[in-house]
Amino acid sequence: MRVPLSWLREYVDVPVNATPEEVLAALVRVGFEEEDIHRFELSGPIVVGEVLEFVEEPQSNGKTIRWCQVRVAPDGMVAADGGPAVHGVVCGARNFFVGDKVVVTLPGAVLPGPFPIAARKTYGHVSDGMIASARELGLGEEHDGILRLATLGIDAPVGTDALELLGLNDVAVEINVTPDRGYALSIRGVAREYSHATGATFRDPGLRPPHQVEPGAGFALAVEDAAPIRGRVGASEFVVRTVRGVDAAAPTPAWMTARLSLAGIRSLGVLIDITNYVMLELGNPIHGYDLDKLSGGITVRRATPGEKLETLDGKVRALDPEDLLITDESGPIGLAGVMGGGTTEMGPETKNVLIEAAIFDPISIARTARRHKLPSEASRRFERGVDPNIPFVAAQRVADLMVELAGGSIDALGGALFAPWAGSQIVLPVGFVQGLIGVNYPTSEVIGALRLIGCDVDDRGDELVVSPPSWRPDLTDKWTLAEEVARIEGYDRIPSLLPTPPSGRGLTAAQQGRRRVGNALAAAGYVETPSFPFTTTDQNDLHGSASGGHLPSVKLANPLDGQAPFLRRSLVPALLRVAHRNVARGFTDLQIFETGAVFLPEPGVTYGTPFVPPLAVRPDAATLTALDASIPPQHRHVAVLLAGSITPKQPGTTAEAAGLADALDAARTIASAAGVSLDVSQGERAALHPGRTAVLSVGATAVGYAGELLPAVAEAADLPGRVIVAELDLDLILSLAGEKVVAESLSGYPAATQDLSLVVGADVPAAAVRAVVADGAGALLESMRLVDDYRGAGVPEGAKSLTFALRFRAPDRTLTAAEATEAKLAGVAVAAERFGATLRE
Repeated sequence: MRVPLSWLREYVDVPVNATPEEVLAALVRVGFEEEDIHRFELSGPIVVGEVLEFVEEPQSNGKTIRWCQVRVAPDGMVAADGGPAVHGVVCGARNFFVGDKVVVTLPGAVLPGPFPIAARKTYGHVSDGMIASARELGLGEEHDGILRLATLGIDAPVGTDALELLGLNDVAVEINVTPDRGYALSIRGVAREYSHATGATFRDPGLRPPHQVEPGAGFALAVEDAAPIRGRVGASEFVVRTVRGVDAAAPTPAWMTARLSLAGIRSLGVLIDITNYVMLELGNPIHGYDLDKLSGGITVRRATPGEKLETLDGKVRALDPEDLLITDESGPIGLAGVMGGGTTEMGPETKNVLIEAAIFDPISIARTARRHKLPSEASRRFERGVDPNIPFVAAQRVADLMVELAGGSIDALGGALFAPWAGSQIVLPVGFVQGLIGVNYPTSEVIGALRLIGCDVDDRGDELVVSPPSWRPDLTDKWTLAEEVARIEGYDRIPSLLPTPPSGRGLTAAQQGRRRVGNALAAAGYVETPSFPFTTTDQNDLHGSASGGHLPSVKLANPLDGQAPFLRRSLVPALLRVAHRNVARGFTDLQIFETGAVFLPEPGVTYGTPFVPPLAVRPDAATLTALDASIPPQHRHVAVLLAGSITPKQPGTTAEAAGLADALDAARTIASAAGVSLDVSQGERAALHPGRTAVLSVGATAVGYAGELLPAVAEAADLPGRVIVAELDLDLILSLAGEKVVAESLSGYPAATQDLSLVVGADVPAAAVRAVVADGAGALLESMRLVDDYRGAGVPEGAKSLTFALRFRAPDRTLTAAEATEAKLAGVAVAAERFGATLRE
């Protein structure tokens, strides 16, 4: 909201010497946000001049100029620029006459642009200044010629400061008005708030004067709202007044044009300017109709299917049955509270005006404005709530200004539909404000603050019964009243002390586990790359399960990216996109990871919210259950991707390419941080190389996979070379680990190490052999690691030799070699029984 200070001073005592910064500081104290300060971008000397004579001189370029003699100071006095009283000025306009009073910008003046004025030689003369047009002064877009003061009804002495005369020395402050304080979208509202901040005397322009004449009867009005929004009728008040015999071509006074311009509204002719002026002044949007273009009376109703309306911006709009319309016998003539129609708009030929001031339902107006993408100054105010007691005053104010400025006369023809406003009462317990805000406000102070903003307060001892004023629809409960007390008494009184938080249990076991896993991967050299959980159906099908094929996916109703509208089933596609961006920028050696949610809908189940609960009502248990059921199962996964070299080339060594073993090491790092042990076995996945794919398990439960991408998949992702990935269900792993992860005690006794080479069938997985040996060796076996897989001379055809490094340790003694050998042979016996394993000679 832009507020010209000269306008503000009409309704509140702002000191003459108050700067715009001081006015903004006062408004900030009562809760507004400072935005900007606006001025006319021009400076003097700019004065009133009188055309003494001129000579028309045709030029070789076909243009005719006037060489003018203009008096810019009283005879015998020095001009404002220090020059003579009469200046010679070259002017290209031809709409003025000898004896006209005009605005002269003297050398040293600066016009908007900036355009500095100086004496300069042109068309064979030295032009000592410039005669200005309205557009050059910033008073409007009209540029039919220079500004003749007589057309504005101004007759000022020569040499008068034109900036002060035309209101061009005014300044406006701009504040941000929050949606709950729509009353401040008016000079009336801001003046009241300035009074609250400073104690200055406020004069309410919204009071109905005792001599005000009510609209006469005779104009047919009706409200026929068959489809109210949430039980609220579209129009609760509708007032019309008639002014006849106006002169639509009359000039808008310079002071009004200047104020509208500073407020951000351009001049559109005196009739429209008056309606805009009163809207800004009182906060009630006003619409004027050309009375001679109306057919019969006015009816406020909802649109019917198929209806259309051409609005004032020249666009034909298809109407929705929820749209609230202003209609006459010819059909729709305006979108109520948003924008009028083109068929009844006021124009240069208008003689008789019907003035409309109404109160429309905020919800209906807001929906219509958004539906048609048609925000307006009117809808901005209606959707925030307009004082229901102001339409009579606003309509009368417009009528009075039209009589004063456009030469009309108020007609007895009029009409009004209204329901007397009855405000609600709010019970405010004594002590509630103090307890909520944390400041010791005496009850008398609370009552004083509420009465200051216009509330009626009935003190009943242990409670206050508060009736908010008509212009404050945002005051609806005791919490909003408490906020008003804090605002009026000053936010600086609220202590800036942080409350002591209650003791808690800290992070949950799952949160601790996820943090351990992330820290462990980061410590191992991996970089975390969070990404959006959106992908395509093809990527979900490829990476979302072991078998591939089409899989159910959840599609977003309003996706950020129309090419990736599905929620992901796997983290791998996002890692591939991150890898592609890095490789494209020259980072080819990658070790990255992500932890995040994947969405795994159950086949045959339809997900999505079939309804939206109202915001102001807490959903009941059944509604919450239905909402939970509309969300697909979400599992938190962790995935890693490796590409390029795991160890870079260094002096004396070659680069070591990342391989499946590195992905398995990353998986073991994850498992160790989570508190479980992984078993690795061969497996298959649609996107991975069939001979280089591992299934990762905790006991008998599969928890993830690791493997090398198929070359075709890596090429489709624009990634060169080998790409290794691993993905694990982190939630599942943490659930298998239990709530507590206890570190194993370290034995202080030395270990006994032995090697074991077993010959088994070539089709027997090494992991299975390792598992049965470990099971047979018992508790003394501390670790067992595969170190060789040999097939060749000395090993029967169709068999292989697996060599394991075993480490034995006892917690209470030093093991002997015989004890270690006995445990190893016990494991060999189990392997021989299960797989026919034999010791390699």
